[in-house]
Amino acid sequence: MGNANATIWNKFLGEDLEVNRLGIISVVLLVTGCLGGITVGMGAVHHTWQLFLIVLPTMMTLSFLIAVGPLKIILNLAVLTVIIDLIILAINIL
Repeated sequence: MGNANATIWNKFLGEDLEVNRLGIISVVLLVTGCLGGITVGMGAVHHTWQLFLIVLPTMMTLSFLIAVGPLKIILNLAVLTVIIDLIILAINIL
């Protein structure tokens, strides 16, 4: 029988996320920080609502990283941040 508490993150990154905490934090910090900066630089800086939509989830993700929050919440916030950044990036490019 499988683990009842298994999530998509456990299946994707392994059963014990805490062992890989530093590596996960490094990747999340790199991806969310750089993608947010690129998105702002590509035109979101000219629209207050786009800037708000980028900054809010990015800062929430980074705050959870600094606060050493639960990794599942950090990963969920990171995915939400990347999705929002990519949508706004596509809006500004197209």
